[in-house]
Amino acid sequence: MPPPEPDFRLDDFEAADERTEETFWHAIAIEQDMLSALAEHHTPDGAHSFYVLHNGAVTWGIPGEPQLVALHLQRDVAGRRFRFEHAELPLPAMAQSWLIHRGCPRDAIALHPDTTTAPADEATRALEQRLMGDGDHFALLHSYTRDDPGDMTTLVVLRALDERSPAPFRVLHEEVDIDAGTHTLREGGFATAAEALQWCDDRLGGQAAPLPPVRLTARSTRPSSAVPAAPVQRPPGHSR
Repeated sequence: MPPPEPDFRLDDFEAADERTEETFWHAIAIEQDMLSALAEHHTPDGAHSFYVLHNGAVTWGIPGEPQLVALHLQRDVAGRRFRFEHAELPLPAMAQSWLIHRGCPRDAIALHPDTTTAPADEATRALEQRLMGDGDHFALLHSYTRDDPGDMTTLVVLRALDERSPAPFRVLHEEVDIDAGTHTLREGGFATAAEALQWCDDRLGGQAAPLPPVRLTARSTRPSSAVPAAPVQRPPGHSR
């Protein structure tokens, strides 16, 4: 069953200003026919809507780009105007985290049944729950989404916002088993961005070693990625 097309509930609404109208057109509306809703929540008063969207148009664009969009619509119901925030993110749990930290109830933004693969094991499920819950400890530095049916994988590099973190850079690695309809998600810790990026390049080249474990302490908490950051400067020789 294909994911449902998103209903943005904007009939009879206008953008709050020209800049909002132009930005919404380029970010969302121009590719609306290629968007599908993986999760959504609407407040009873109609003032807010939260969406996790898959953008099918990305598969025809630059290789590796994130295919998910987290969208928060804010409506002035009386004035019939709207504003919005959005972020392009590589993993569903990251999009959910971004929305939760903008006021969406955690229990209300679960993925629709049959729209994505299921967690393959408890380790995957637990890591996704941690990603959803803590959206302000790490910044997104880099990601690569490969949608080749023979190797469907997503790689994410995060930077700790707490400089005292024992593992200042993290790699999240998702692999999808199409035949089983499941996915696994794993996490590794690195001391430098260069090491994290190198592991990702090695994985894309089929030569990666196992991810090094993350040494968590009471202060290092848990990984998350609802805080996008400027792309990290990649050392010479690294692929995108």
